[in-house]
Amino acid sequence: LYIIIEPKCPTVVPAYDFNPEQDAAKIETAIKTKGVDEQTIIDIMTKRSCSQRSEIAFEYEKRAKKDLVSALKGALSGSLEHLILGLMKSTAQYDASELKSSMKGLGTDEESLNEMVCSRNNEELKEIKKVYREMFKKELEKDVSGDTSGDFAKLLLALVQAKRDEPSNVVDYEKIDNDARALYEAGVKRKGTDVTTWISIFSERSVPHLQKVFERYKRYSPYDIKESIRKEVKGDLEKSFLTLVECLENKHLYFASRLGDAMKSKSVKEKVITRIIVSRCEVDLMKVRAEFKRNFGKSLYQTILEHTKGDYQRALLNLCGGDD
Repeated sequence: LYIIIEPKCPTVVPAYDFNPEQDAAKIETAIKTKGVDEQTIIDIMTKRSCSQRSEIAFEYEKRAKKDLVSALKGALSGSLEHLILGLMKSTAQYDASELKSSMKGLGTDEESLNEMVCSRNNEELKEIKKVYREMFKKELEKDVSGDTSGDFAKLLLALVQAKRDEPSNVVDYEKIDNDARALYEAGVKRKGTDVTTWISIFSERSVPHLQKVFERYKRYSPYDIKESIRKEVKGDLEKSFLTLVECLENKHLYFASRLGDAMKSKSVKEKVITRIIVSRCEVDLMKVRAEFKRNFGKSLYQTILEHTKGDYQRALLNLCGGDD
């Protein structure tokens, strides 16, 4: 069996004629300028790859004798600050710190927790756990179980373990049928729900296998998998299973829908927009953009243009990487 690595489809790629000393000098001037020259900071930071940004930070510290992240914190504010500081971390560091802040303080932000845990693949989760340990001197699993409870906690922990099978080049029809029947018998068919069976199938089987299981499931159940989840479980557990199904069926469409929802209402959810765009711009934002256009009939670029403003908008548009 071979492991299928998902191809990267980033919107942010390394700058071609990259000169970190020059970039660092420009940023130093931009930060020192009266009133701060945000545009220069944005146009450099959003058009460099993560490793290039860390080279700029190194050169900046040599020149200015102070840390670039602290300097940016002092120079910027609000959503723009959050976005630019996010870009100063690697994708895994950014994901780890977003997970940490979704569990910090009063009340857990279950929606963000769901989004991140349900949408990351094995490789990403393993890297996030390693980085989480380095950054916070704690295990991600420990924080998740300390911050959630019941079956919701069990599902999240099962996912965080990253025990999902890798896609196989052999389609096992018998196992597809068995899993579909097991999901039906553990839920819709009986009184009450055997959540443990659901959790193990949902968290351990490969993505292409589960896509076929959900299709096959309709042969057994009068309700499709999403309707079954809504009938069987409630609250955070329901939301988590539904998020998981969306990610398993089409992860890029899931991110596109989250972005669409975040820019639908009068109150734009800037934190959600920033998190998805910053965390996916060097991974698969190109695919998210394609799904956005296909699903909403309007490009992500145009939607950002319509619902955000100022320097924050400029940064998002740069990361978005173009119109469709």
